[in-house]
Amino acid sequence: MAEGFKNEFTYKNFLEAGREKEFDALFDEAAERAKKGFGAKYPMMIGGKEVIAQETITERSPIDSSIIIGYFQKGTREHARQAISAAEEAFASWSKKSYKERALIFRKAAEIFSREKFNVAAVLSYENAKSRYESIGEVDEAIDFMRYYAGELERNKGYIRKTSLEESSAKAGLGFQGAPSSAEKVTISMKPYGVFGVIAPFNFPISISTGMSVGAMITGNTVVFKPSSSDNMTMLTGYMIYKLLNEAGVPSGVFNYLTGPGSEVGDELVVNKDVEGIVFTGSRDTGLRMLSKVYSAGMQKVFVVEMGGKNPTIVSKYADMEEAVNGVASAAFGFAGQKCSALSRVYVHESIKELFLSKLIEKARSFGIGDPLKKENYMGPLISESAYKRYMESVEKIKSSGRLLYGGNAVNTGLKGYYVEPVIAELSHSHELFHKELFVPILVIDSYKGFDEAMRKANDVEYGLTAGLYSKNKKEIKEFSESIEAGVAYINRGISATTGAIVGLHTFVGWKGSGLTGKGTGSKFYLQQFLREQSISLTNKK
Repeated sequence: MAEGFKNEFTYKNFLEAGREKEFDALFDEAAERAKKGFGAKYPMMIGGKEVIAQETITERSPIDSSIIIGYFQKGTREHARQAISAAEEAFASWSKKSYKERALIFRKAAEIFSREKFNVAAVLSYENAKSRYESIGEVDEAIDFMRYYAGELERNKGYIRKTSLEESSAKAGLGFQGAPSSAEKVTISMKPYGVFGVIAPFNFPISISTGMSVGAMITGNTVVFKPSSSDNMTMLTGYMIYKLLNEAGVPSGVFNYLTGPGSEVGDELVVNKDVEGIVFTGSRDTGLRMLSKVYSAGMQKVFVVEMGGKNPTIVSKYADMEEAVNGVASAAFGFAGQKCSALSRVYVHESIKELFLSKLIEKARSFGIGDPLKKENYMGPLISESAYKRYMESVEKIKSSGRLLYGGNAVNTGLKGYYVEPVIAELSHSHELFHKELFVPILVIDSYKGFDEAMRKANDVEYGLTAGLYSKNKKEIKEFSESIEAGVAYINRGISATTGAIVGLHTFVGWKGSGLTGKGTGSKFYLQQFLREQSISLTNKK
């Protein structure tokens, strides 16, 4: 890990100290506080001022749609333009602050997030139906991002370095490459672009939203932030991020909070010529549409994007069966498969296929399905009706083309939410469900004979985000390490086959259709994507 950096690891620390009951009590108390505050009206925040739109959006909890999280503003293109203008105005002074000042602000923000972690995590659980463990882990990740990026900025001294050329005793009348010259002092610096539009996903509305926004701001850019505001709504956590950053001292206009439909607010951020860059996490189709719209209009913008995955795991005949089953089940069905890093396809050696499937099904049967605020439940609901329809349509395709081994049904929990069983199915690798990102708890499985076949199938998709392998065979491990086409690969990771990158330990980066720049979050290269290099030479004559 980076020198001096320490992960937050809240649950792990409580558990190792024998304080799990205290952890649960703190979360339960926070959940009660969160629920008492629901149903309020929230403004947009533009240039540090509250802004009210003509219409509002009602956000309901996916846990139970009778729970109204709050009423939020339905922003328009005009609101987006106002926010862009406020961010432009703030850029002039924010970009001139020293890197040490900016790093200090976000270190303070990390402390404030740490203080409020249980309150933020409880709201997050209500808002997108994560378990307490997933939610507290996500808040921890946001804290880790702020500290890690502050450390990177400080370690690189704001990405400023100096070079020089000594004066030559010889003289030349005309200039050319390598001509003798006077002394030159050169300052090479990385400078911010300006305004970034940050378009956030529903599934990690604290960690990804914070990581993307802080990446832009800590390097001197300003931000117009749009949380998910459609059928997958996470607007309250977005508002909480604004309030906590404001408390930390982020100046007015540097971080603007804007709610509203992507077709207006999001699109304006993409097409507006005063927005220098877009930071986006979401579907590949949406990401490519944004890129196409910008470049086909003759504009140039910086794009820092992560565009999903169709993540594989290979289970070798040399695998530790318990490790493989646990890792596969966790990666496929945690948060109901609604992670870009979620495991969605497995290739298992034919000699162990039936044993693996029987144990995996047994594991899936043990999952509690229901209100994710309750400790005993591993899987909560799907985020929306559209996700439920996608789940049911996929189940029908499995029934008509393969073997539905487990699941495929709605679950009646007594709550007004889209609760479903995890699905385990056997299909041919050529089937569309092996290639299409679903974002639901559906795991498709195919067998293989030789390891070359498994590797070919694993790489045979347009995505390249995460991947896993379970094998004790050194040759297979070497081949996998050298040939897997994914930005994040895990080998024999019992806790999860493809999910759970840790800031400062792993980087999180998409290859192929999963990303654009080949640079990942939690990486020493991440901040450089928000900066452009400039070389200034000063010639001194004696």
